[in-house]
Amino acid sequence: MPGPVPGIHVFAAQVLPSRRRTFRIARALAAAVLACLVASTAQADFKICNRMSYVVEVAIGIDDRSSTATRGWFRIDPAQCRVVAQGTLTADRLLLHARALAVYGASPTPQDGADRLCVAQDNFVIAAARQCRGGQSQAAFSEVKPSKTEDGTMVAYLAESAEYDDEQARLAAIQRLLVIAGYDAAPIDGVDGPKTQAALAAFLKSRGLGTDLVQSPNLFAAMIKALEAPSGNGLTWCNDTPHIIMAAVASDDGKSVISRGWYRIEPGKCLHPDVSGQPRQVYSFAEAVDASNQALKLKDKPLNWGGHVSLCTRDSKFEINDHGDCAARGFNPTGFAPVDLSGGGKTLRFTVP
Repeated sequence: MPGPVPGIHVFAAQVLPSRRRTFRIARALAAAVLACLVASTAQADFKICNRMSYVVEVAIGIDDRSSTATRGWFRIDPAQCRVVAQGTLTADRLLLHARALAVYGASPTPQDGADRLCVAQDNFVIAAARQCRGGQSQAAFSEVKPSKTEDGTMVAYLAESAEYDDEQARLAAIQRLLVIAGYDAAPIDGVDGPKTQAALAAFLKSRGLGTDLVQSPNLFAAMIKALEAPSGNGLTWCNDTPHIIMAAVASDDGKSVISRGWYRIEPGKCLHPDVSGQPRQVYSFAEAVDASNQALKLKDKPLNWGGHVSLCTRDSKFEINDHGDCAARGFNPTGFAPVDLSGGGKTLRFTVP
């Protein structure tokens, strides 16, 4: 089961030249890259603007010669900006860590910034962030050198390799959530069209949401809330336990079986894994984990939900399409259970026996 890297919550980073001085976020499929803005140390309010197709949460690090502090999480919707530090900053370096919400599953790849600093799962302020205490874990932070606007505000942009503008990022983010919900809004390209409009209309109608929501600043919060509720469309996992659950899904299209994981499901939440196409069969595996991301046991037995179909997984994020001799290839043979989607949708509820 998952080791120290839980599901999908971090991003790859490297410094790249860019006319628009944006950060580039890496995705497993899109090969995007996180880049840093080039300018001086911040002298006024510092804000981050999101031009990605993901709703993200960011944490910042403030590093000087005597100490390093971290603070998070700041949620930023696509095409939105948020002030993450107010007033003059005198730090030697500003650092950033970003994570996509759990609803996106295993899409972005891990961040590999040079600084390993402490974060907490929920909102936090950590004064001495290089020595983690109970309930804290290390995350990779990348150095940020934001640009200065005319009003003195220091700004950094989060972006993907497609270099969306605000309008395109917002539309691409809508498309991505529709695809996760099981609607055909692909490709995720930030380009409007009849297919995207039809998928969005069908989604809103199925969830009892009004069309006026599309222009509302609460659109993404409402869409994600709807995605975290049981649905009659596709596969839904619901966590009815007090524990964090890590889950994996596999799909068989008749030619090959592809397994993907890990998806993090918070207590009391539901999540729809991305099962694209029209697979002949879908499989599911899930298990409860502790704060260190280690498998939990109940009466000396792992607390998990699976079956007798042996497929390959590994401890960190994965996508595997060859399931022969898992152990010999360095993978974990894991028992998945088939999921019946013949009725159009299936909700699997995970409970403590």
